[in-house]
Amino acid sequence: MKNNKVVIYIGLLAIGILLGWFLFGGSSHTENEHNHDAVAESNQMWTCSMHPQIMQPEFGDCPICGMDLILAEAGADGLAADQFKLTDNAMALANVQTAVVGSGEAEDDAIKLSGKIVENEEANAVQVSYFSGRIERLNVSFTGEEVRKGQLLATIYSPELYAAQQELLTASSLKESQPALYKAVRNKLKLWKLSENQISQIESSGKVQENVPIYATVSGTVTEKLIEQGDYVKQGQPLLKIANLSTVWANFDVYENQIEILKKGQEVSVVTNAYPNKEFTGKVDFIDPTLNTKTRTVTLRVVLSNKDNLFKPGMFVSGKIKGVASNTKEVLTIPSTAVLWTGERSLVYLKPDPNETVFEMREITLGSKMGENYQVVDGLENGDEIVTNGTFTVDAAAQLQGKKSMMNHKSDKNESKEAHFNLNERVTVSKDFQNQLKAVFNGYIQLKDALVKDDANNSAEEAKKLLSHLSKVDMKLVKDKDAHEHWMVLEKEIKDSATSISNTSDLVDQRRRFKSLSTHLTNAIEVFGINEKVYHQYCPMVDNDTGAYWLSKEEKVLNPYFGDAMLRCGEVKQVIE
Repeated sequence: MKNNKVVIYIGLLAIGILLGWFLFGGSSHTENEHNHDAVAESNQMWTCSMHPQIMQPEFGDCPICGMDLILAEAGADGLAADQFKLTDNAMALANVQTAVVGSGEAEDDAIKLSGKIVENEEANAVQVSYFSGRIERLNVSFTGEEVRKGQLLATIYSPELYAAQQELLTASSLKESQPALYKAVRNKLKLWKLSENQISQIESSGKVQENVPIYATVSGTVTEKLIEQGDYVKQGQPLLKIANLSTVWANFDVYENQIEILKKGQEVSVVTNAYPNKEFTGKVDFIDPTLNTKTRTVTLRVVLSNKDNLFKPGMFVSGKIKGVASNTKEVLTIPSTAVLWTGERSLVYLKPDPNETVFEMREITLGSKMGENYQVVDGLENGDEIVTNGTFTVDAAAQLQGKKSMMNHKSDKNESKEAHFNLNERVTVSKDFQNQLKAVFNGYIQLKDALVKDDANNSAEEAKKLLSHLSKVDMKLVKDKDAHEHWMVLEKEIKDSATSISNTSDLVDQRRRFKSLSTHLTNAIEVFGINEKVYHQYCPMVDNDTGAYWLSKEEKVLNPYFGDAMLRCGEVKQVIE
């Protein structure tokens, strides 16, 4: 009996322990596991494969293209996709040094500017013809020739001037009885820029000059010949452009946050690579009141004496304005050793965590150079830590680890595009998408017809209409990932080409852009289709015999690249069904 009680107690104790484990131990483990998952899930970010700038904490659709978001990639060490790590040993061997970006003032209490030499527009002149006629002889042989005021430039045969000289001889015989008529005829010849000596010579000789000389009204250098010997010119038509290069302008770019410290009359020291041991001085003559919205700069002009003809228009120069930094607000600057240059881009390597040797590439926008530093316009903030020494070594490490770097950042993008352009097979898309693409094609045809008619203004307007149709194409209708990405590339190229056409009235430039537009729209129609027969036509003589294609709704060839000049040049190369 006693043994039975012991067994019951032991059983109850075992049941209690087991029940307690289920109630408390199990729930604790579950809770810990749940919390761990929650933390892990809360740290996950979702991005779009087409638009990596999209980062969201939850799964969903891309707000730009509508594709499903994917988990943002991270390495096994927890680094972001574009980050990489260097060991302490590698940092030491490469002597990699970093510095915190901070505000500062220009070195040597001066600001450096970059600029270019241009002609002094105030000293330029255009030699014109003051009467109509034919150029019998042109005495200016080439562009760049020096001419002096009063020098014979050309002789012109003018029927109307010939008749006016005969009137002078007639009026001269009647000057006693009709002095007003005589004076009026002489004044008429003076309006045509005949001198008193020329008029008196005609009177005294009693002979009419068949060929009338044209003399230079200014001294300078011929920068452009606008006529050739034998040409017929009208009254007021320009003959030559003459520039007086005894003074030139140095035009410098000034960033908008520097405008307030620069004033008219400030002295500027100017140097050029052509004469590295010489320093020239001039004064600020003009500051452009209009800001260039693309470069965020204004033009500062300095007038320079050029009596020795040292400065040539087009020459690059550097300018330094001293004594202005103390008046400026603090600016964000970085050492020049921190910057990597790749064409138009400026890159630095950022160290996002001061306690870790982790780096990532950052593209920035630089302002003017100030001593051995550059002003940072965009891309960095006060307090960011960047690599200032061993930058190329860090870039090499990024390349080896397959991360964004100076060498592969741009090429990756280009390779991606090339891969997309290899997609030429027809893919299945909705009828709605095809109809939207067809509207773009119809806009293209209107643009093509305007180019056929040599109508630059209408071409620009039709390009704007094409852009309007393009903006209504819903990329979310393309569900296949590869096709979706391909359309995004094509859409950008079509948009860029059409925008360029809409922004110019130069027919030659419009046709050059039309070649690119045709290439990418053709590929779009080949891949997605528009349920309409399209004729793919080609002319081998376009673009200096390199050839060009275009699209048409009809088999008849009407060449948009030559218009009336060679309207029928071309043939049908393909019919896209």
